[in-house]
Amino acid sequence: MGKLAITVNGAEPTNVFPPFILGSSAAAAGDDVIIFVTPAGAPAFVKGMLEKIEVKGLPDLMELVEGLKMLGGRIMLCELAFESKGIKPEEIRDGVEVVGATTFIAEASDATLSFSF
Repeated sequence: MGKLAITVNGAEPTNVFPPFILGSSAAAAGDDVIIFVTPAGAPAFVKGMLEKIEVKGLPDLMELVEGLKMLGGRIMLCELAFESKGIKPEEIRDGVEVVGATTFIAEASDATLSFSF
């Protein structure tokens, strides 16, 4: 199958929902999925914040996130978010890998499809 790389460039629902809708769909189809969260998206990945994001007519975000992880999808958070957003490492939700941009680039270098939201 293929590999999908998605970046999350903001913490608003319009930035967070599409990566997990597309990512969980791709993972269910057998693709490898990497979601990379830039510093601008990091506030959404503080423990308890994704649970607060709801949009009428869209699936439950936490079900999408958990489904993606269960299917082997990876969520990576840029380490620059800590200093730039004043977030502490222990505040980041479980299951999110903290990496540098170079790690994401190396992991995504063979992606067959990429999106940015």
